[in-house]
Amino acid sequence: MPITNVKAQAVHIPLKTPTRISTRILDKRDFVIVTVTCDESDLVGQGYSYLGTAGGRVAVAAVEDLLAPVLIGADTDDILGLWDRMYQETLLTGRRGVVVRALSAVDMALWDLAAKRRGMPIAVMLGSTARPIPAYASGGYYRPSEGSWTDNVSAEIRFNIANGFTDHKIKVGGLAIAEDADRVRAAIDAMGGEGRLGLDANNAYRDFSHALEAARAFERAAGHHGLWWFEEPLSPEDYEGHAKLSRVLDTRVATGEIHQTRYEFRHLLEERSTDLLQPDICVLGGVSEWLRVVKTAESFGLSIAPHWHANAHAPLAAAAPNCIAVEHFILEKDIYNFEAIMTPESRLKTGRNSVIVSNMPGFGVELDDEKVRFYSRHQ
Repeated sequence: MPITNVKAQAVHIPLKTPTRISTRILDKRDFVIVTVTCDESDLVGQGYSYLGTAGGRVAVAAVEDLLAPVLIGADTDDILGLWDRMYQETLLTGRRGVVVRALSAVDMALWDLAAKRRGMPIAVMLGSTARPIPAYASGGYYRPSEGSWTDNVSAEIRFNIANGFTDHKIKVGGLAIAEDADRVRAAIDAMGGEGRLGLDANNAYRDFSHALEAARAFERAAGHHGLWWFEEPLSPEDYEGHAKLSRVLDTRVATGEIHQTRYEFRHLLEERSTDLLQPDICVLGGVSEWLRVVKTAESFGLSIAPHWHANAHAPLAAAAPNCIAVEHFILEKDIYNFEAIMTPESRLKTGRNSVIVSNMPGFGVELDDEKVRFYSRHQ
């Protein structure tokens, strides 16, 4: 069935309360939405990717100028072949960054359309079933308007618990090490002896020694409870530094959310730069590349915990035996706000420390067209 139309649209969704991580202020989110259609079916395949606090229109240009011409007239079922052709087309314009994020959204749309044409949820199409998937409540961002640092993180942990989550993740790296250690201690106290706590540094520390100093302080703050993982302490390019930390820390080191394509992940795996891989479907190259990376990680005996996009990752995780949990943001936190443009009925449902994989055909993501138009105008 030949592809007849590929459309890309940028949406720009502001946060109600500006917040920050260790390295930047966040006041808005830019996404690109891709739709793929063919004249012989009324079904539409949809995919999306997150760009950051800007970049949506750049991704639209990448889809329209680089990727769509490759797809028009091609067979919708030739997904892996189309991935290779799109990747080849990017040879001179860059096979990293925004271009691969745009490719990710296109690839996701192709898989979504393929599953819808077969009347299957993605999880079923990949050989699994629609079922609950382990998840954790992510957050712990820096919001100075909401009280002291320790009170802020304690309140959020209690909010997570009230919403059925006992596993959590908070940010570190945005304050002095001692202040962040106080936040870790406050989070552990608020957990009341239950569940697990991961820490996300967003590449905050300048070198191995600095990251080691922070990690040791956080491990002491967590006491006998311990930490689930220490995420992205160093630059994504610092394969050696992450490997050294992995060898000396009691806490597992996690990374991978910024890495793109199987080629960067091969380097991570060969260098033993991580104890826990965090592939992101919307960053690394879409479903096609995510499956390659996750299966390779499994052959290395490595578990995964996908970064962001629980709506997309939950059905993929159902078909990934080495996935220990997906990252979930409760919409009311207004941190990961993509669900603000989804219909309420299709937003991800949660259980106790879990998300419920949709049994709708495709990814089960239904966009609210009126809200998409609204946020498309406000760029």
